[in-house]
Amino acid sequence: MKASEIRKLSAEEIRTKVDEARHELMNYRFQQVTGKLTDFTQIRRLRRDIARMETILTELDRAAAVEGEA
Repeated sequence: MKASEIRKLSAEEIRTKVDEARHELMNYRFQQVTGKLTDFTQIRRLRRDIARMETILTELDRAAAVEGEA
């Protein structure tokens, strides 16, 4: 997912997508260990997507904290 696509989602939707992506990553890791995974770039793509979503969630949390102080 692109960052611009993620920013259009609500925080709860992003959290749901992170959970789904982590579950998918776990499945890919199992496939890798068993030798059934053929495209190893999927693991790298998912890890980066998760990091991207976590970063945007942190930005949203910080923005909410600043608004709460004002």
